[in-house]
Amino acid sequence: MASIKVKLRVSSIYGKEGTVYYQIIHQRIVKQISTTYHIKSDEWDSRNDCPIIAGSPERMDELRQLSEDIRHDRNRLIRIITKLDRRYMPYTTAEVVNEYHKCVTEYMLFVFIRSIISQLKKNGRIRTSETYQSTLNCFKEYRSHKDLPLDCLTSEIIEEFESYLHTKGLSPNTTSFYMRVLRAVYNRAVEQGIVDQSFPFRHVYTGIGKTVKRALPIHVIKLIRRMDLSATPVVDYARDMFMLSFIFRGMSFIDMAYLQKSDLRNGHLTYRRRKTGQLLMIKWTSEMQSILDKYPKNQSRYLLPIITKSGEHDRSVYRNMSHYINLNLKQLAKMAGITIPLTLYVARHSWASAAKSKGIPISIISEGMGHDSESTTQIYLSSLDTSAIDKANSLILKSI
Repeated sequence: MASIKVKLRVSSIYGKEGTVYYQIIHQRIVKQISTTYHIKSDEWDSRNDCPIIAGSPERMDELRQLSEDIRHDRNRLIRIITKLDRRYMPYTTAEVVNEYHKCVTEYMLFVFIRSIISQLKKNGRIRTSETYQSTLNCFKEYRSHKDLPLDCLTSEIIEEFESYLHTKGLSPNTTSFYMRVLRAVYNRAVEQGIVDQSFPFRHVYTGIGKTVKRALPIHVIKLIRRMDLSATPVVDYARDMFMLSFIFRGMSFIDMAYLQKSDLRNGHLTYRRRKTGQLLMIKWTSEMQSILDKYPKNQSRYLLPIITKSGEHDRSVYRNMSHYINLNLKQLAKMAGITIPLTLYVARHSWASAAKSKGIPISIISEGMGHDSESTTQIYLSSLDTSAIDKANSLILKSI
C-alpha cells in the first residue's frame, strides 16, 4: 500500500510563506502533489506534519480551515490508494497522482452535474435537464459559486444546504425535490466509481408530503367558464387555456403547447405525453372547437395559440407563455373570489376530482390523464377502450 506524507516546502526568502505539498511513496518511488496552501514555517508542526493553531482569532480560523482542507485531501488520497489496492493489480505512484488530479478537476460537483445536463439534452430529456439545472443553480447560490469535489459532498454539507433552503422559505416538498436530484447525481458518481457510497443524504428529508388541496369543485369551474372577461383580453386568454386543459382531461400545459395540427384528425386528438411517451386519444368536442375559434388560425405547425412561430426557441416560448398565463390566472382568481393559488396545474387536479365525484372508476381516470406510476394498473388499463374515457369526459362537460 502506498504511503502519504504531508510536507512544507519552506520559502528561500526569509519571512515568506512556504507551500504545502504531498509525497506519495510506493515501491520506493516518490511522487509529489503541489497544493495552493501557503503557511509560514513557524506555523508548521514538522513532527506531526500539520499546522499549529495559534495567533490572532482570525489567523486561528484560517489555520483551522487549512488543517481541514489538508485532512480532506489526505482522506481523498487514502480512498484512491484503497481503491487501487482493491484491484489486486500493480499500480504506480503516477496513477495515484493522476487520479487525485481528476478528483479536483473532472470530478467536481458542478462540472459533473453540467455533464449530466448535457447528456440529458442530447437524449431529448429537456424537462429533466431543466430540473437538474434548477438544482445546480440553487446549490451554486448556497455555495457562493464555489465548486467542490464530489468526494467532499458530506452529510454535513447536505444538512447545511437543507437548512439554507428552509431559511429561503421553501416548502418541505421543494427542499426534498432538490435533495432527490442531488442524491441522483451522487448515486451516479457512485455507479461510475468516482466516489464511495457514504450515504450523505441519510439525515435530510427526501420524501413527498401531502400538498394543499389544488382541485376546484365543478360549480367553480362552471363560474370560471361563464365569466365575462371581454374587458380583460389577457385574463380571458388565460381562462381559455385553463379551460382547454380541463376539457382535454387535465392535459398538462407542455402537452397542450406542443399539440400539432396533424394531431387532430377524424374527430379525435391523438398525441403522446412528453413526460412518459404514452399515446393518448381524446374525442374532439364542440367545447374545444368554440375556444379554438376565438383565436386567429395558428400560422405555425402547432394547433393551439400558444407557440405561434415554429423555431429553435419553441421551448423558451412555451416556458414564457406558461409563466404569462399563470400570472393572469392569479388575476382571474381574485376576480372570481378563488382563495387557492390558481395555476394551469389546478385544471389537471380539478378534472381528476370532477371525474371522481361523478363516480368514474379510478382506473379510467388514470388512463384518461395518462398516468403510468403504477405498472400493474397500467397493464390492466392498456386494454380499455378509449370510448369509455370519452364517455367519462362527456359526463364532466355536461356539468359545466
